[in-house]
Amino acid sequence: MKTKVKPQKVTAEETDANESVISDTNTKKHKHIQLKALLILTAVFLLLNGISQISTAFCDAYQRYVFPIWGHTYGRLTSLLPFSFGELLIAVAVFGIPLSLIVMVILLIVKKGRRKKVGKVFGFIYAWIIVFILGTETLNCFVLYHTSTFEQLNGLPSGKHTVAELEDLAFRIAYQVNDAASEVSRDADGRFVPTSDVTKAPRKAVEALGDEFVCFGGYYVHPKPIYCSFFMSQMDLMGIYFPFSMEANYNNDMYKAKVPNTACHELAHTKGFMREEEANFIAFVACDRSGDADLRYSGYLSALSYVRNKVFEYADDETKYELDSLICDEVWTDIEANRDYWDSVKAAEDTVFDSETVSEVSDKAMEASLHMNGVADGKLSYGRMVDLMLNYYGTHKFEGEN
Repeated sequence: MKTKVKPQKVTAEETDANESVISDTNTKKHKHIQLKALLILTAVFLLLNGISQISTAFCDAYQRYVFPIWGHTYGRLTSLLPFSFGELLIAVAVFGIPLSLIVMVILLIVKKGRRKKVGKVFGFIYAWIIVFILGTETLNCFVLYHTSTFEQLNGLPSGKHTVAELEDLAFRIAYQVNDAASEVSRDADGRFVPTSDVTKAPRKAVEALGDEFVCFGGYYVHPKPIYCSFFMSQMDLMGIYFPFSMEANYNNDMYKAKVPNTACHELAHTKGFMREEEANFIAFVACDRSGDADLRYSGYLSALSYVRNKVFEYADDETKYELDSLICDEVWTDIEANRDYWDSVKAAEDTVFDSETVSEVSDKAMEASLHMNGVADGKLSYGRMVDLMLNYYGTHKFEGEN
């Protein structure tokens, strides 16, 4: 005969204890998964950085086939926002991280029995932030610094050039910028007045380069102004590409004749061209070929400054005088207006941060970033745009040339 066992009644205390054990087990499992994910992602991003250092072919394939995926997805998503998401993330980091550290310290004092748990929660938060930065910088920036050069990717000539060739290029640009200067709108003081849509026109101009050059297909993000543009001016920045938001941002406070070319420059970065001289060159070609008067003038005005600086470095005094005499009054008006703006930033008083200090810190940070990514001459690399122009326009005409 089987003996029936009377079921034992489970008390409320026992039920709570069992649920607590289950909860603790799930929490530990969740933390284990998080830690494993963090370690795997960190290893993957470090591996990608390592491969990019030794394999140009890998970087070229990544730029052409993988990088566009992020633009089609993440870049498209951030473009829906009417403001710079990257600027918002920076603001959150600047103000949020110090605040969170204060909160963490308070909780560690108050929650004496749960300090270990508090430490782990905040530890995971900071770890995810670090991995996010490492990941987006790796996928949207670091790897792309090690691709083949723009000339190599597009079969363009390269080599050294004579001073005579440099001077010829400078005079060609001077004629073009004079013509373009007569096509844009101006105020009563003769200064440039923007009329084109800086969100649409640069996108259209850069996208059109896909007919001749590689890697210009796919989705194009919307150029966006930076809300804290004056602080950007204090850092001597006209534009910035945020890898962690895939956005092309421009300084909305600077002299407006510089904005269209800057927007094209930052859009070039979103196509995987990280080297500054290449982004400068791409921006110029896009502006030159654009049917938009503002873009054409902005491109020539920017190119003139780079080429003129090179001429003044190598040419004789007679050539320098002849070049400056050729440049029309309207162009000089805009050159002076641009200088006046940057001088006003340096002379500004009652600002939150001292302009000279901000500029110095920004300059060192930029140099460090470029050096870290293999650009040995740092910010001087911007000027290598002139070499690209000499290589390309030795056999090509500007859009307005006969």
